Parts: sequence; structure tokens; C-alpha cells
Amino acid sequence: MVDEVPFPSQVTTTKTLPLLANGITDIEIHFLQIKFTAIGVYLDPEIVTHLIKWKGKSAADLAEDDDFFEAIISAPVEKLIRVVVIKEIKGSQFGVQIESAVRDRLAEVDKFEEEEEEALEQLVDFFQSKYFKTDSVLTFYFPSSSSTAEIVVAIEGKEESKIEVKNGNVAEMIKKWYLGGSTGVSSTTISSLANALSLQLSK
Repeated sequence: MVDEVPFPSQVTTTKTLPLLANGITDIEIHFLQIKFTAIGVYLDPEIVTHLIKWKGKSAADLAEDDDFFEAIISAPVEKLIRVVVIKEIKGSQFGVQIESAVRDRLAEVDKFEEEEEEALEQLVDFFQSKYFKTDSVLTFYFPSSSSTAEIVVAIEGKEESKIEVKNGNVAEMIKKWYLGGSTGVSSTTISSLANALSLQLSK
């Protein structure tokens, strides 16, 4: 459970991925906390073999080490991020959030070209007509064998819809939006991931 939102302890893609970390996206306005989404991060346990360099480091150290999260993002293992909507939102609003987050990250590293712009437009179009009620589920799946992303949206009472992001740069920046250390969208998810992997790396 993440903030009263149930998360399966594992999901099956081409293999079984355990729930390794969780968190929320939220904002505080006049001391009032408004929660937007609950997040669950599922990773292939083999990821630790790509993080040996950080063996023995404390969770607090890992949480502040952006190179560590860079290594998580680039590790050639399956990753799945499950996002459950707490506060309902229009798909168009969510699409704009993801578009600006990805575009800013791409522009920063000088990778925002025509192909990326096109891929982002398709993504915004995909979200445009949707309305995410509370408990709607968005799944971001990143296979180990390619640099693509598959996004699946499940809204109660509607058929599942999905889109494949074939542009590797855009897919990578979506990963960074959720898993990118100090620049990630959810600090609670980042510290949860640091805690879980610090434990795994101390074995």
C-alpha cells in the first residue's frame, strides 16, 4: 500500500519484477498537502549487478548521488513504473506535464531535434482525450533489450489503451522524470529506491 493505494508486490513482464520502491507526487499549499499520484517502481533484481560500485553506501548517500540514479536508468534490465492517480486530472494536463519535463531535459543535453518533437506530439495526442479519474493506472514499461517505452493507460469502465514511444531519447527522459535522482518528479520515490537498493547492495 502506498498512501492507501494498493500495489501488487510483483508484476510479470517477460519475467517477474518485484516492487522495489514507492512514493507519491504532491504539492504543499498553505501547509496543506495535496497528493496527485502514487508511484511504484518495479525492477529486475539483476540491477544490483550493475550497481556494485556503490556497495556498502548508506541510503542517505545514495539518495543524493545522481550518478547512482544515472546507472539505474542506463542499466540494461527491465523496469516498470506504475502510477496510480489520487487526484483526478485531465489527460491533456498530464500530457503537458510530461511534455515539458521531457522537453526541458532533452534541451539541456542538446538532444531536442525534429524526431523528438514528433514523438512528444504523439504522446500529447495520446493523452489529450483522456480523463484520469481517481484510481486510473498508468504503466510505463521499459524493456531491457531496446531503448523504447510502452505506456498503458487503464481507466475504470474503459478499454485499456497503449502507445509505444519508439524514440530512445524521449523514452530515456521519461525514465529520468521518474528515476532521475535530485531532478526526479517524486523525492519520496527516490529516497525509497535509495533505501531498497542500499539494503540489496549491503548483502
